[in-house]
Amino acid sequence: MTDPMTAREAIALVTDDFTELPTSEGPLDGDGPIGWPGYSAAHGRAAARTGETESVVCGTGSIGGVRAVLLSFEFRFLGGSIGERTGARAIAAHRLARARRLPVVVLPATGGSRMHEGMRALLQLQNLARESALTRAAGLAQVAVVRDPTTGGGWATLGAGSDVVLALPGAQVGFAGSRVRPPDADPAAYTAEAQLAHGHIDAVVPPGELRGTLGRWLMLLTRPAEGPVPPPPALGTTVALTATAPARSGRDAVARARHPDRPRAPAYLDAHFTHRAEISGDRCGGTDPGMLCGFGQRPDGRTVAYAAQCGTATRPAGFRTAARLVRLADRLGIPVLTLVDTPGAANDPAAERDGAGPAIADLFEAVATARVPLTSLLVGEGGSGGALALAAPGNTWATPDSYFSVIAPELATAILKRTPEESAATADLLRLRPQDLLDLGVVRGIVPGTVAT
Repeated sequence: MTDPMTAREAIALVTDDFTELPTSEGPLDGDGPIGWPGYSAAHGRAAARTGETESVVCGTGSIGGVRAVLLSFEFRFLGGSIGERTGARAIAAHRLARARRLPVVVLPATGGSRMHEGMRALLQLQNLARESALTRAAGLAQVAVVRDPTTGGGWATLGAGSDVVLALPGAQVGFAGSRVRPPDADPAAYTAEAQLAHGHIDAVVPPGELRGTLGRWLMLLTRPAEGPVPPPPALGTTVALTATAPARSGRDAVARARHPDRPRAPAYLDAHFTHRAEISGDRCGGTDPGMLCGFGQRPDGRTVAYAAQCGTATRPAGFRTAARLVRLADRLGIPVLTLVDTPGAANDPAAERDGAGPAIADLFEAVATARVPLTSLLVGEGGSGGALALAAPGNTWATPDSYFSVIAPELATAILKRTPEESAATADLLRLRPQDLLDLGVVRGIVPGTVAT
């Protein structure tokens, strides 16, 4: 491992306006709570070597115009380990954040709990988890920027426990530190990049881009829009159909929704937001590129959360990521916009092993219990429960190029033991066109669209 970035270098990477929290700590009492031989001397050498009196530096600073509480770890101080004094500083920082209504930014670089203090050090993880939960319950955002290395209990609380997790390239990240892994363990599995690929962090950010990226995140997470989000206007009907009239039949509606030139979720998000930042992964080991989740800034400078299906069969990781997004937005008081567009939930064996049913159930619960306003726009295919799980109850709208159905016409035809040629008639029986959905009270309205040219 290269010489790690110091705690204050990490702070300087994100802000030039830092005010450190005062501390009233005296000299270390003997060899600590369990009498570890030589602990006091080791603590003193660490202080002399680093210029710090503990493994964490806490204070406040402005990042992208947003004042935040910062906790930055000094790895050269006994491996950035977490002891009783470390825990006390972190607790004070969280309490300050709640008192001043400020978001929390953690810059961890730690090997975990401090052996020199035994179980008294390990118990600090419970204290950190409690303070983080209290800050979360207060509706305040927590963002971690994982540095090299971040392992053990520090990763499992300060890092992975944050609302949004960013990481520096190449950082060693994992619960198991380098000296306690199996001898044949692949080091590549314990990197920021591997954690991103498996849905445990949201982005890997180069140092030169960190200040801007972190500033945008803090701005998005602290400036919620007010009230329900109006449904975005339709971006236009498909090029080939060029019909302003409503879909003539169920088959016509399905053809429009499946047309390759029909606008997809990214086009809607780009048209609706001036900029956006995505969360990534379900925190259970999976990602789904067919489900885009994040926070976007409207032209008025206010933030809306979004979860958008991209027209593919949604995988369990996608449902779990969307549920994570809805719950985070709910805690922060940010209204949610969802874009519904899927032929249905993925139904292959891998999806079943990954928990398709429980993942869909979890999203249904997140949507049903959200206190913030939710708005949904059906922009393409609405395939059964995999689409309905993302739809806002009582506030779902449809575009002219969409359909919503209890089941796809082809599958319904197969279940009914009819010939494939009868799928068009089955589509009509399902009453899946936008105007049918409006008549049935499934959607509130059909948003106007223009013919694409």
